[in-house]
Amino acid sequence: MFDKMKLWKNNNDSIELQERIDNIKAQPIPEHVAIIMDGNGRWAKKRTLPRVAGHHEGAKVVRKITRFANELGVKTLTLYAFSTENWKRPKMEVDFLMKLPSEFLQTFLPELIEENVQVKMIGNKSILPSATLKAIDEAIQSTAHNDGLVLNFAMNYGSRAEIIEAVKNVLIDAQSGIIDEEKLTEEVFSSYLMTSELNDPDLLIRTSGEIRLSNFMLWQLAYAEFWFTDVLWPDFGEEHFVEAVEVFQKRQRRFGGV
Repeated sequence: MFDKMKLWKNNNDSIELQERIDNIKAQPIPEHVAIIMDGNGRWAKKRTLPRVAGHHEGAKVVRKITRFANELGVKTLTLYAFSTENWKRPKMEVDFLMKLPSEFLQTFLPELIEENVQVKMIGNKSILPSATLKAIDEAIQSTAHNDGLVLNFAMNYGSRAEIIEAVKNVLIDAQSGIIDEEKLTEEVFSSYLMTSELNDPDLLIRTSGEIRLSNFMLWQLAYAEFWFTDVLWPDFGEEHFVEAVEVFQKRQRRFGGV
């Protein structure tokens, strides 16, 4: 009897989720969703597992949420995979995180190609291990001709460093006469950022209960809607993504107007 009740509840939950999905798809979907995937270590600690187990589980969620975002019609999904500050973590954890893109993309790349997903990356490539860089570059090249969802990994990324580098390049081009500093606009400056080919995020999601940006896309998130959840990233599912979009769709985006 209890098994039948459980099956009935699961079926009802599935029906309810599908109805919610249908409802949000009938309204404007955020074109660019950025996610700070936080809580892998805490997820592992709660289960007395090593931190790397949480990262391994979190990679499975990346696959699931990428599929789901693509299904909803999201055009760009930016995932904060590794920050410039993450090098301070224990060597074993950093080494695992550097190997994760190779393992993840090795199994997921054929599906990304089939689903018309285009892989991109923002961040400083210069100090990434060669195997990590090779896996990412292979994914970027193999999906370059796809024109569906852009899956953008922020890898060894820090927003302050990105902005400083952009300012340096603006100064160089101004001194060389390539641009007129008097005509420097927000749009022109944005073209010097790593995200120059992407629209700014409409929605930021951060998991695990932390309420801060952690040096992530500080310029680009100026007018994004923020949604925070206590759910740890390995527990994050389609229903949580739907909830974030539902909240987004209820907000009025004035961009400084009335």
